[in-house]
Amino acid sequence: METIQISPFYIVGITVRTTNENGKAAQDIPELWTQFLSNQTSDKIPNKVDSSLYSVYTDYEKDYTKPYTTLLGCKVSSLENIPEGMSGKEIKGGTYVKFTATGNLNEGIVFKEWVSIWDSDLKRNYSADFEVYGERSQDPTDVEVDIFVSVEA
Repeated sequence: METIQISPFYIVGITVRTTNENGKAAQDIPELWTQFLSNQTSDKIPNKVDSSLYSVYTDYEKDYTKPYTTLLGCKVSSLENIPEGMSGKEIKGGTYVKFTATGNLNEGIVFKEWVSIWDSDLKRNYSADFEVYGERSQDPTDVEVDIFVSVEA
C-alpha cells in the first residue's frame, strides 16, 4: 500500500448502476465484464492511450454500502467521439492509496482486496476509485491488478 498523486484522466466505456447490498454488485459487475469482452468493446473505443482496461467506481450515493456506478472501459486522450451506447467520465485525480491484488483472478482476489479496503480505516472521499488491468493481467491464473482508492488529502 502506497499513497500517490494521480493526475486527471478520461475513461470511455460501458456502465452499470449497482450496489453492494444483497450481493447485487457480485452479479452486475461480472455481467458488465461479460458484455464488455463479448462485444469487443475495447476495439470500439476511439482515442485510447494504452491497452489497459479500467474498472472505475464512481457517482457514489454515499459510501460503498450505497448505490454507485461502475464504468468499465479504457483510458482515452479526450471525451470527444464517445460511441453510441457508451459513457465517458473525467476522473478528477488527487490523492490515492494504491493496493495490488495478486494471484488467480478466478479465486476472487480482487474482491478479497476490496473487502480488506472496506474493513480498513482509510479516510476515503468516494469520488472515483479504480482498478487497472494492464500487462500483468493477461494470464488470469497469475495476475497483478492495481487498485486505486481516492482518499482525503
